[in-house]
Amino acid sequence: MTLQYETILYWSQEDSTFIAEVPELPGCMAHGASQEEALAHVNEALYHYSGIANR
Repeated sequence: MTLQYETILYWSQEDSTFIAEVPELPGCMAHGASQEEALAHVNEALYHYSGIANR
């Protein structure tokens, strides 16, 4: 079963990077030089987040 979460993707002028944030999961966010990279990193973070949450 695959869980789906809303992901907010935005450009951070202050950090000069794209940020991908999952509002439903506090602290679950990632960044990247491109939109695709930020989304790939947040997907990896979701994988690790779900592993920790299921302990």
